[in-house]
Amino acid sequence: MTSIRHDWTHQQIADLFALPFNELLFRAHSLHREFFDPNEVQVSTLMSIKTGACPEDCKYCPQSGHYNTGLEKEKLLEINKVINQAKAAKQAGAGRFCMGAAWRSPTAKDMPAVTEMIRQVKDLGLETCMTLGMLKEGQAEELAAAGLDYYNHNLDTSEEFYNEIITTRTYGDRLDTLDKVRKAGMKVCCGGIIGMGEEAKDRIGLLQQLASLQPHPESVPLNMLVKVPGTPLENVEDLEPLEFIRMIAVARIVMPASRVRLSAGRENLDAAQQAMAFFAGANSIFYGDKLLTTSNPEAGEDQQLFARLGINSQQTSTPVGEDVHQAALQEALEANNSLYQDATRKQDEPVTKPCGLVV
Repeated sequence: MTSIRHDWTHQQIADLFALPFNELLFRAHSLHREFFDPNEVQVSTLMSIKTGACPEDCKYCPQSGHYNTGLEKEKLLEINKVINQAKAAKQAGAGRFCMGAAWRSPTAKDMPAVTEMIRQVKDLGLETCMTLGMLKEGQAEELAAAGLDYYNHNLDTSEEFYNEIITTRTYGDRLDTLDKVRKAGMKVCCGGIIGMGEEAKDRIGLLQQLASLQPHPESVPLNMLVKVPGTPLENVEDLEPLEFIRMIAVARIVMPASRVRLSAGRENLDAAQQAMAFFAGANSIFYGDKLLTTSNPEAGEDQQLFARLGINSQQTSTPVGEDVHQAALQEALEANNSLYQDATRKQDEPVTKPCGLVV
């Protein structure tokens, strides 16, 4: 079996990006088959447990308090509302439940509620993941003691381009949090966003940094920028979808044992492009109609696509009916009518569902 490397050079990764597209996909898919079932995709659901008014100035994020995106801020949700949504996610076929909070870092007074959410979601038989911002001393250990499986903390881009996107925390701050997570014994979920106006060298730099982590992140979410009105990046030039698929393929080659996740922006890929992304090595998605505050393909569409592609065939041969999925979601919605906010909707449009942050 191919060995795992942590010494990829910038030039070696650049050479991968420069391969003819078909050659790159062939190499990525061949390697993917060494480490994974090529017809199996891990499914997660993401929920915002605390929305808006984040003090960070990430230029892509509708939850930042620095920008007027029309997003209503909310306090940390009550535990029962989170658990209702976790139950709905499990009924809809998710195996992992991810919770995101728009914080710079969690406060001491919020940690008991956060750890209780982890315990109760775990009791449902779901894997747990959280993204809460930077972690202070001892907080990673608290989360690990509660049973948290994964902690998400993205690098977003290369170290060189980072200050063009975020100024309120440093690249080193992010690496420090990842180090705390790893030392506490949790798995790492860490990736980035492309299409923010970065150059090719920045995509190479991001993958080189991720591939240098020892061990590699178990989960590598790759986000395609969702342009939200009111954020500084709302008018950035659109990313060509094949460039996104090329990024997935190179990520698969340099981190062959990691789950590579199609995250925000997936709804901008048609069925054929998503199929190509799975062939290139993506084997994880978020399931549901929103990611924190940005839209995502609806669960029914994902079920249909999986069935057409033969992905997760044991599950998709008897898929969860849309009526069951909708009934479960409706139960959660009735518990909290403002559970979901859509940062991409125009001001005069009706509110749609669910909520979030890129992970």
